This record gives sequence, C-alpha cells and structure tokens, in this order.
Amino acid sequence: MKTLMFVIFLMSLSAMSDAAANKPVNGNKKQPNIVVLFADDAGYGDFGFHGSKVMITPNLDQLATQGVRFAQGYVSDPTCGPSRAGLMTGRYQQRFGFEENNVPGYMSANSANDGRNMGVPVDQKTIGNYLKEQGYATAYYGKWHLGGDDKFHPLNRGFDEFYGFRGGARSYFAYSKAPPSELDLMERNFAIMGEHEGYLTDVLAAEAIDFMERKVKEDKPFLAFVAFNAVHTPMDATPEDLAKFPQLEGKRKTVAAMTLALDRASGQIMDKLKSLGIDDNTIVVFTNDNGGPTDRNASDNFPLSGTKSNHLEGGVRVPFLMKWPGKIEPASVYPYPVSLLDLLPTFYAAAGGNVQQIEKTDGVDLVPYLNGKNTNRPHEVLFWKKDVRGTVRIGDWKLMRFPDRPAQLYNIAEDEQELTDVAAKYPDLVKDMFKTLFEWESGLERPRWLLQRKFENYDIDRMDQYHNKDTKLNKNNNIKLH
Repeated sequence: MKTLMFVIFLMSLSAMSDAAANKPVNGNKKQPNIVVLFADDAGYGDFGFHGSKVMITPNLDQLATQGVRFAQGYVSDPTCGPSRAGLMTGRYQQRFGFEENNVPGYMSANSANDGRNMGVPVDQKTIGNYLKEQGYATAYYGKWHLGGDDKFHPLNRGFDEFYGFRGGARSYFAYSKAPPSELDLMERNFAIMGEHEGYLTDVLAAEAIDFMERKVKEDKPFLAFVAFNAVHTPMDATPEDLAKFPQLEGKRKTVAAMTLALDRASGQIMDKLKSLGIDDNTIVVFTNDNGGPTDRNASDNFPLSGTKSNHLEGGVRVPFLMKWPGKIEPASVYPYPVSLLDLLPTFYAAAGGNVQQIEKTDGVDLVPYLNGKNTNRPHEVLFWKKDVRGTVRIGDWKLMRFPDRPAQLYNIAEDEQELTDVAAKYPDLVKDMFKTLFEWESGLERPRWLLQRKFENYDIDRMDQYHNKDTKLNKNNNIKLH
C-alpha cells in the first residue's frame, strides 16, 4: 500500500510539473513558444521591408506583414559583444562593466582580465535563466560572443542546449585546418565538434528546427535563440546564392548572397512552425546586433548616417520585427523608440512572469504599448556610452559627446539623417542633456577591460566617413550601394 501511495505521489508531482510547463497565460492559450532570429552586422537598408530593391528577403518581408515593424528599434551599443550583453540581460551592459567590445585580441595590455575571462559577469541573469524559471526549454544556436571561459558558456547561463561557437566570427564553411582561435571551433554543448557540413547559416537553421520538433513532441514551451553570424565577415557565400545577383560585384555581391541565405534560413524556421501547428502560439522576433559596417562588408544603412561602432542612427538603429498572432496587429508599424533591452521583459511577461521581479531591468514589456493599453513612449530617455563618447536621446532630441570635437545635437523627428547640428542654437538644452548623461554615467560600473586606443580612433574615423552622406560609396569595388 505504501508503494502504491508513493507511485501516486510521484505521478501527481509529474502532472504538476507538466502543468507548470504549459500553464495558461492570462486564462488564454498556454505559454507561447519564442523564436529569436538574430542577424549580425546587417545593414538597416538591406531588407525589402526597409525598401531595398537589391536584396532578396521574401521571408522576412512576409514576417513584417504578419506582425509589427518597429520604426525606431535601438541596440544598447553599436558593437557586437556589448549589444548582445544588453539584450541577454535586459540591462545597460555598462551597469556591470561590459562597456568595451569583447574581442580578446584587441584588448589593452592593462586590461584587468585576459581574453577568456572577459564576459557577462556570472551574477547577471539572462533571458535563458528567466524563461527556465517559467518552465521553458531553452536553446542557443550560432555566435555567442559573451565570454570564452566555461563559466560564461551558454549551458551555464540558462540554456539547456548549445550548438555554435564562443567567439565573434568564423568561416561559414568547414575549416580545412585549425582555425585562428579555439573560440572559432564549433561546439555541441561543451563538446568540441568536428566541422559542420555545408553552409553554416543553413546548418544553424537545421539545428534549431530539430530542437523545435523535439520540444513539440514533449509538449514543452521553448525558447530558440538563433544567433546567425550572417552577415558578419568573413565574406563567405555559396556559388548558388552568388549567382542570384549578376548585377552586383565584389563585397556588395557577396553580402547580398549572404543576406539571401539569412532570409532562406529564417524562412525555413518559420515554415517549420507552421508545419508543426504551433505558428499561432509562437512569438517570432527578427533583429540585428548593430548597424552595418559598410567599409567591411558593404552593408547599407540607408537612409541613416553612420555605421557599426558609432552612435549615429546608422550605428544604433536596427531592423526589428515581432510577430505574435492574436496579440500584435499584423502589418503594423510602431513609431516610438524601443530597445532590444525590452526583449527580456517582453518574453518574461508573455511566459506568465511578473516583470516587477526582473532584477533592475532597463527594458519594458512592449505588449501594452503595442496593443494601446499604454499610450506613453516605452522610453523617454535612451543612453549609449563607450569610453569618452556618450550619447543621450530624450524624446526626439539626441546629444552626442566626443573626445575630439564639441558635442552635437540633432532632432531625430525632423532630421533622421542627422544632417543639421543645432547645438549652437539650443545651448540650454545641450547643458541639460549633458547633465542627464552625466547623472546616468555616475551610476555605472567602471569598464572591466579596455580596447586599445587605436580602435577608438578608428571608430571615430569611420563615423566621419559615413556621416551626412545620402549615397554611400563602397571603396573596395567603386560601386554605389543603392
């Protein structure tokens, strides 16, 4: 009899666990699945839904018609590592000292940490941690770039499964010899794998699809974070994809082919959601980590000035789409500034969590703003900072501070391309915005590591090269980008 009672007790615990993992949200459907399609170094203007006549992106264009397109979607930093750190934690990464780019070979010799020990501090909770608390299965595919040491590994940061590489860039094709860094090696969980077969963008989609199929069989809600390295350098594309762009040449031809592969992989994942019968209860997000580095991969940020690594709109404003059937109006455009810091609280609330329980988040749950329950702006103030350079946006006013010139002031609503600096016209506003920026900076941690100074010079030179240009020139192949 005791044995029977014990079996019944275990069965009841299992049922309670299953119920928790599939709990209704707001008395409606069970918890939504979540898929993040995350691009790398893509240009703002390099998608059909942003007006490109060159790129072939039918799947992402369709996603834009199925949900909301954020007209002003911002990253928390215009470079890969810090931007990802902010997204993953829902906090300005400068709050925990992740101010400089996480590329070990670039670091100053005076940095406090060596390369492998630079990463998001282990006391910071991630999207993976928060969703696991809500009963989700979590998986991460592709580029990590949030720390090379095992303590920073995705499996130690809230993810159940990982297939990808820890570093910031690698070949899209299999290496025939040892790669430049051990962080370039493909891993499955903690195990170093043999090189993948095929083109990496397609491989990552296939891995994510396998995960989704398994979790549907288990009837378990899931987060699939697919961090494509497309369209980051190296400039690798298949001959078949290159052949689709006979009118282009050089890097512009290659980035178009890489974008086509990115769109194809995203479409395969979204098609699988439909075939699995879970499309109507899945949040799908497509976005990008920072502005396109036009000088490196011929990406196009038109109509915005600037590129990756600077605080002009072309560096910090990114493509941002979100679909959630029944919750987000199809083919809608949200006009006010939002941030990738908002993804964590948005997902946590969608999973049934209380956003007030998120530790010191700088993001907000976007859904009340999208459905009209909250008509205020999600963010009246946004910040960016890297070393001496600092930027604050208050309403539609944007102030940028530099180490080598006076501050600049733009009204983004009237001057999206940042063509007319009006700092001299509004000295009191400049003074007030300086104070706001300094007050925010006063509450930040000091950077845990520093880039070599030459990279700061390079970032400013890149900004000058691509500031106030309506039509940008790809100097590598002497063709206009659009």
